[in-house]
Amino acid sequence: MTAVSPPPGPLDEPKDLGFGSIVGGAQQRRLINRDGSFTSRRDGFPALSYLNGYHALLTMTWPRFLGFVGAAYLAVNALFGWAFVLCGRGALTGQPEAQLGGRFFRAFFFSVDTFATIGYGNVYPVGRVANALVTIESLIGLLFVALLTGLVFARFARPTAALMFSDVAVIAPYQGITAFEFRIANARSNQLMELEAKVLYSRLHGVSRRYDQLKLERTKVVFFPLSWTIVHPIDESSPLWGVTHAELVEQDAEFDILMGGIDETFSQTVHARSSYKPEEIVFGSRFANIYNPVGPDGTISIDVSRLSDIEDAPLEGDDGHRHTQSFRHTGHFSGFVAPPPGRPLPRRKR
Repeated sequence: MTAVSPPPGPLDEPKDLGFGSIVGGAQQRRLINRDGSFTSRRDGFPALSYLNGYHALLTMTWPRFLGFVGAAYLAVNALFGWAFVLCGRGALTGQPEAQLGGRFFRAFFFSVDTFATIGYGNVYPVGRVANALVTIESLIGLLFVALLTGLVFARFARPTAALMFSDVAVIAPYQGITAFEFRIANARSNQLMELEAKVLYSRLHGVSRRYDQLKLERTKVVFFPLSWTIVHPIDESSPLWGVTHAELVEQDAEFDILMGGIDETFSQTVHARSSYKPEEIVFGSRFANIYNPVGPDGTISIDVSRLSDIEDAPLEGDDGHRHTQSFRHTGHFSGFVAPPPGRPLPRRKR
């Protein structure tokens, strides 16, 4: 009787989250910048691709966007100004050229009046060619204003997450072992719900990169009103077990973070990214208390300016730090909760 071979087991799903093992196969720039942008890029797109240009106008910073709009506005009016100049001296009449800085500047300011549909009447066109240019420019001006209005509205309506990441991550004592930790807070006054974290540990392994998604103490919080210290316990099952800072440097390690949650204002999912390199990881420290004293009415608050503050926490020895955990950051700790008004604090037993 012919033996039947067992069905093949399921293939292990790649853990690179899309980077691939070839990317980062040698010492190079980090995979994700601290601001969440990727260092890799895609080339070969048409220079004037509509979709690429539209996306760039939506995602560029406000100073660049306003600078681009201003430069385009001046360039279009300068172009039409030269066109009116080429029509001849009799194409425009009205206010003398000398009062407006010369022939070109009179044509330029007339173009601005036409483009923005201002029409003060101090300069006006004469002849069919000049009036044809006015017709073309007025149409372009209407389209420009309509497009700019849509872009500004889309930029304001596009939900984005603004998370503050601590400047450093730490390897701190945690429940008798150690843990990789970093701290985040919401940089805006809006509320984020169902916030979820993924941490990818990337390092050189031979000629390619190896990726592991770290198991976290908790991967999601339902509410995010204050801060959250994200903790990866370093136990025997962790790829960080026994790894030193020198080994992280030698392996060109990188910790890539992806945060996702629901913006309450827009009821849409938003994301934020960041990363930590070995020089941004402190061994033997923990995050300092970020909470302010509780207000007389029992209000709890944090000071986000202390988000990156750390304090010494030796990884070895019996000094009272060996069993610390993230209670300072994800919950209350002894002496933190204020008593109700008129009720004294209970005395601690000796």
